[in-house]
Amino acid sequence: MAAPSVRSGWRLWVALVAAALLCLAARAAEEATTAEFDVRPGGEVHSFSRSLGDYTCTFTYSAQGGTNEQWQMNIGVSEDNLLFSCSVWRPQGKSYLFFTQFKAEVKGAKIEHAMAYSQAAVGAQSDIPLKQEEFEISDTTVAHREGKFRFQLSKLMVVAKTPREEL
Repeated sequence: MAAPSVRSGWRLWVALVAAALLCLAARAAEEATTAEFDVRPGGEVHSFSRSLGDYTCTFTYSAQGGTNEQWQMNIGVSEDNLLFSCSVWRPQGKSYLFFTQFKAEVKGAKIEHAMAYSQAAVGAQSDIPLKQEEFEISDTTVAHREGKFRFQLSKLMVVAKTPREEL
């Protein structure tokens, strides 16, 4: 049996950190909302946005091939108001559309962690993260990296730190 590679160990670590942060945010969620929307092919740029209090998450994309797919966006704010989370995914697990671009943007908070996946976990299938070079993360966005993104997207997760109000 071969020893695990550094790369697979790094992926496992990233997946565990992402899961822990999202579980923490979900468990502490005072408010959370899930909305369904259609991801439409055709090459045009589309956006879907939801707000909760002072925080907003916007998913912008362009896709080709197939027909509309039903996706979901879940946003939440932790009970202590320190974390804002935004997840965008295809509940069936794998998208059959070819994404030419994607971006998730948060307003009102600064991204602490984000991850993009080519396949979302469903049934016995696991999340399959995009390679780190396929996307980039800034203070307020996670987006495809031009020339590196391989056109497959099924899930985005963002955990952002909200501004702390001093007493």
